[in-house]
Amino acid sequence: MQETSINVLGGPLELCSAAPLTGFFRNGCCDTGPMDRGRHTVCAEMTEEFLALSKYLGNDLSTPRPEYGFAGLKPGDHWCLCAARFLQAHEEGAAPRLRLAATHIRTLDIVPLSILRQYAVDLPPEG
Repeated sequence: MQETSINVLGGPLELCSAAPLTGFFRNGCCDTGPMDRGRHTVCAEMTEEFLALSKYLGNDLSTPRPEYGFAGLKPGDHWCLCAARFLQAHEEGAAPRLRLAATHIRTLDIVPLSILRQYAVDLPPEG
């Protein structure tokens, strides 16, 4: 069973990507639940730099894996990243841009909103 789909801004969780189809539940959203131990909750836009870092760290997201129905990611694709991997990429200076409205609120258990806002492409106006 999925948890309530709320984003880090407190609103309804928006779609991250249907092509490629992303999310722990492969529903296009960065939903999470008890079975999602990696907490795939950050809706990030892939970059060459991040894909290279992820591959170096042992999670090759760019190579197609047809046996799993995975075409491989390329720069510009949106994907639900593990919150801890996003934080690690931030610490390594290779964090990708992200969409706050499509990033699940449970991300905040691992990554502070102040860090997420630094990479947001959909930062709401202040005031």
